[in-house]
Amino acid sequence: MTTTIPKGSWVLITGANGFVASHTAKQFLERGYKVRGTVRDIHKSSWLTDDIFKTYTERGEFELVHVADLAVEHAFDEAVRGVSAVVHVASIGTFDPNPYNSIPQVVLGVTSLLDAALGEPSVKVFVYTSSVAATATPTTDNTTHIGPDTWNDIAVQLAWAPPPYDQDPARGMIAYMAGKTEAERALWKYVKDKTPHFTVNSVYPGAILGEYLNKKHSETAYSWIKIIYDGKREALMGTAATISNDVKDCALLHVAAILDPEVRNARIPGWGQYCNWNDILAIMRRLYPEKQFIDDLPGMGRLQLTTDCTQALALLEKWGGQKGWKSLEETVADNMESIMKWCP
Repeated sequence: MTTTIPKGSWVLITGANGFVASHTAKQFLERGYKVRGTVRDIHKSSWLTDDIFKTYTERGEFELVHVADLAVEHAFDEAVRGVSAVVHVASIGTFDPNPYNSIPQVVLGVTSLLDAALGEPSVKVFVYTSSVAATATPTTDNTTHIGPDTWNDIAVQLAWAPPPYDQDPARGMIAYMAGKTEAERALWKYVKDKTPHFTVNSVYPGAILGEYLNKKHSETAYSWIKIIYDGKREALMGTAATISNDVKDCALLHVAAILDPEVRNARIPGWGQYCNWNDILAIMRRLYPEKQFIDDLPGMGRLQLTTDCTQALALLEKWGGQKGWKSLEETVADNMESIMKWCP
């Protein structure tokens, strides 16, 4: 199969210790590519080099580099040296309700890496991890059909509304959505203005669930099935419905967006199964009938957002040999197996 970059090429993955990034690194390594991962703290991320990717590290096929702050000009200048592809997964997800403390920093995290890639002739492809939140607010009454030029302008307007910022609990999430919106929009503006020598694509997933490669993945604010497992009802009530994306599907789309020479200037939906927490609870109860889980949550529904997943599904089949998204049952089973392993 023709690929944009040959096996043995170096791929830079930012935030390599993260949930999606570590799975993406794993898939590239298994396909014969070398991976350089950026992390904020090499010591805290040593589980990658000392455990999960130890064999690859010993063969010189995986390495970590320190990038302490994404939102600094020239932060990635050294990290991009000699790489053939860049996968920008890392972001700043502080949920700070003050937009001045988050949105410009998220945007700069993208543009500084684009600048670094622009100055490195070896870079052939750049893929950015966006979010469905960059396209529309995922509420049950939103009927938006998401296309190539759909943006979450409402979140941006609300995020920049006048202070006080900390009196409305929702403003932290609004600022996060606005940051993802403005960052991806900056990506495409950069492509238009600078016409870089490399191809650019983005992937915008929904709620990413599935197998943890390390216990740390169960401790993030996005570990929804672990949150359900722990019975944290209040943390779940603000989300009446979601679109689940299995982390392995999400990683595979990133791999395909790098390797497929036919994918250029694409916004690829990392979607999957329309569901809510009660759907997931039902599967958890079937899988583990001996365990006691929280009761169903009131007010759950279904998202009405739509998009064209034709390209994404074709990429899953072409590069992963699978027809369709992984089932919610399979995703929950993988996620629960990880929870039983790391946090019984």
